[in-house]
Parts: sequence; structure tokens; C-alpha cells
Amino acid sequence: MTFRLRHDPVRLPRFVRDEAGSVMVLWIASLVAILGLVALVFDLGRVQVAQGDLQSFADSVALAAAGELDGRADSITRATAAAALMISDTQAYGGDGTLSGAVDYTLTFLDGLPNDDTVAPTAFITTDQREATMAWVVATPANIDTLFLRATRALVGATGPATATVSAEAIAGFTMEACDVTPLMFCVPSGWSSTRASSIGDGILLRSGGNGAAWGPGDFGFLDISASAVGVTCAGLTGAKLIGCLIGAEGNVTRCYSQRGVTTEPGQKVGLENSAFNTRFDQFTGIMNSYRNNPNYTVAPNIISGLAPEASGCFKDNPDVSTNSIGLPHDDCFAAGTCTRFGDGTWDYDLYIDTNYGDGNGVLDAGEDSHLTPHVPAAYAGTRYGVYVAEIEYARTAGLTGGAILDGRDETGIAQCSANVSSDPKRRVVIAAAVDCTANPINGTTTNVPVEEFVEMFMTEPVGAGTGSPATFDLWVEVIGTAGVSGYGSAGAGGVFRDVVQLYR
Repeated sequence: MTFRLRHDPVRLPRFVRDEAGSVMVLWIASLVAILGLVALVFDLGRVQVAQGDLQSFADSVALAAAGELDGRADSITRATAAAALMISDTQAYGGDGTLSGAVDYTLTFLDGLPNDDTVAPTAFITTDQREATMAWVVATPANIDTLFLRATRALVGATGPATATVSAEAIAGFTMEACDVTPLMFCVPSGWSSTRASSIGDGILLRSGGNGAAWGPGDFGFLDISASAVGVTCAGLTGAKLIGCLIGAEGNVTRCYSQRGVTTEPGQKVGLENSAFNTRFDQFTGIMNSYRNNPNYTVAPNIISGLAPEASGCFKDNPDVSTNSIGLPHDDCFAAGTCTRFGDGTWDYDLYIDTNYGDGNGVLDAGEDSHLTPHVPAAYAGTRYGVYVAEIEYARTAGLTGGAILDGRDETGIAQCSANVSSDPKRRVVIAAAVDCTANPINGTTTNVPVEEFVEMFMTEPVGAGTGSPATFDLWVEVIGTAGVSGYGSAGAGGVFRDVVQLYR
């Protein structure tokens, strides 16, 4: 049987022109494109979330580690432990990723950064616990399974991987800053620290360091003050007058000094002499002579120093030594010649009490110090600073006439020349940067000098007139303790000590 396809000249053109069902084709094609776009948006969102979580993890680990890099002998050890403690339990990120702690990152320590942020810091890697200043964290890269993309690729018959890799790294650094402190520095022996209990109460003879000679332990100088006059008290002053204000005025405002590096200046300052320090002792001489009635230059509430003021109540350039009172004695080893600049905290308490409060027979008789001992702070028992504070507190609570501390002596222990008296016992406290000048030689102006710590020191007596040309001055102090190491917070005496941890990359 034979079939023949009948040609219909009418129906064929009609079939060609028929558009029925074409929308379905376009709809299917569009659906595939839309599903692909949704898959792409969803998967990219998951990848971005995972990236953000991993970066946050790297940032947190770097900051935690950097917070321990305080330049001590165990800083890297503590930093490594702090980083590992960032995660105590397994944490999810990016939907299906997990972080477990130290296994999820590589931690490296740096002593600096290249100037170009695009350059890897590998040249600055260090294992020296004292030199490490930055923590470099590289998170372990993670693969994120892009499920929707995988399904879409399968729908269109595409092959190949359907995963995305995320990575993150961060660099954080740490430094400590002391703000509104005395712009002083002094040299310490290698390994010395005021954080040790054995150092509290030690006497130190600080001597102004000179130009053209290497500085050694006990030499002191000034810190850079080029950006210091930011407060009302010292605003508009320059040169020696500015230094005089920053040292002599109460409540002054200075720049913040970084423990990682300061700039030092020579120890001698023309026109400064000893006067800036001695405003605390009611002595307004030399460059500070015109500040006697200035309320910014207050006198300490206790100025017992073994010196007798003139009939006017003021002190002259070379005040007379009192005939019946003495200032706080130096450590015994200075007189014995067994120590040079750093003492051991052993001083003649009996002589001081017997001369100022007893019968002056050279022996501490029972009861001669009974009015003071209840007022000595436990933290400063046995120190000159403890006695000084006790004298102030006794005079305050006993209601002595005019607040006088001593009775029947050439000096009363309170200001006679200036009416501006501070209520803060720490008026005779200075905060200075301790520098290891053996490891970091100082010779006049030196930049980027690392600071071992900032130390609170009690001035035990006025600064002398000085000898030589230019004059060399002796500043006798007693160690109160550290003003700033990691975690200590406030520096006291008007200063603020703070830890500064920040991300650099």
C-alpha cells in the first residue's frame, strides 16, 4: 500500500506562522537564567559571610596576641597563649565552616612593618620576645561548597569545581603611652625594674646628663616637648619657660609618649636651673621667680627639707640649712660609698624622727613617732614616701595650727611664701621614662629610644643649685613603683597610662 503526502498549499504557510507555545520556550529559558542568578547571589552571599567571619576571626586573634607584646621577656609566650584562648569551643562560620582555635591560623611575630602595605612583612619576622611589637595572623584558607551553583551547573550540563576558597590575614600592634606626665627620662641599669617589690623605697641619685658624653645609669634628661603645650596652663610658652611649666606647674598637659620610642633632649637647659622642680618646695627662684602667686604653680602640702626660709617666709637662691630639723635622709649606702646612683632603700628613719619630732639625742625614743605610724600607708611601710604621707595626714586630722607639721623648728613643713598649696600628696611625685642606656646609647638628642617603663618617683629634697658650667644638677628621688606596664592603667600623679592595641593591616 502506498501513502502519499498530500500537499496543502493553505495549511503549510499557516503552520509556519503559528506562534502558539513560543512563550513557554522563553519562560523555560528565563527560568534557567533566574535560577542561575538566584544561585549566584545566594552562594556569593554565603562566601561573603564566610569571608567576613574568617576576617573577624583573624582580626580578633591578632588583637588578642598583640595585647601581650609589652616588651617583656615572656611577651611572645603570653601572646601565643592569649591568641589560643580566643575560642574555647568550636565556632561555626559562613554556614558550614568551623573554627577550633590555634589549628585554624598561623601566628607570626614582627618587629616592624614595611612602608608599602602591598609588601609582605616577612623581612620583619622576629622570635625575640622583647623586640616583638606586632602579631601577624594568617587564617587557614577554607573551601565553601556553593550548593546552588553546583545544582545550576548540573542543570545545564557544566562540569568542573563548584567551590569557593576564602582566606584572611591581619596584623595588629601594641604600644603603651603615658600622657600628661613629667617630660623626663633617666638611665637605668640593664634588667632594673620598678615592678619588683625590692625596688620600692630605693633611693636614686639622678644627675643631669651632659652633651658629648655617653650617659650611664642615674643620668637624667628631658623628653621631646615639641608638641607638648596643648593645654591652657603652658600654652604659648617656648624653650626653657615651656619646660619650666611642664615640670613645675600642677595639672599641665603634655603629649603622649610611646613606650616603643621617645625622643630625648640634653640634660642642661639654659635658664631652667633647679627652679622648675623646686616650686613644689615653696622655692620660687631663677626663671620661676615671677610665678610665686600663680595658682598653677602650687606648693606640695609637705615641704620638710631641712632648710630654713628667710624672715619673709620665702627661700633665697642658696637657702640656709635648718639648725633643728632635717630632710628625708639618703640611703645609707651613699654615705658609705657602697652604691653610686642606685641605693638599696635602707635609710636612717630613727635620725629623721628623733631630730624632727623627738629630743634630738640621736636615739629614737619610745613614742616619738607614735603620732605618725597610724597614718603610714601599708603599701609604703618603711619608705620615705610613707612617712611623708603620714605627716600630711597627721597634720590634717590633728587640727594643728595653720596645718603646721613641725613644731618649734626653723621650718613648719608648710608653705610660707606662696598661698597656692596643693591638696595632693603626689605633688612631689614625678613620672619619668626609664631607659636602658647601655642597650640604647643616649647622647643629647636621640630619637626612637625604647622605654623600659614609666616610673613614679618621690622627690625627697629640693634640687641643689648645681655645679660646673653648664651646671650639673642632682635630683634625689625615691622609687614609689611603676607608673605603667601592661594592664596597670592609670599612671597616677595626674598622668594617664594606657595600652594601645590597633590593627595595621
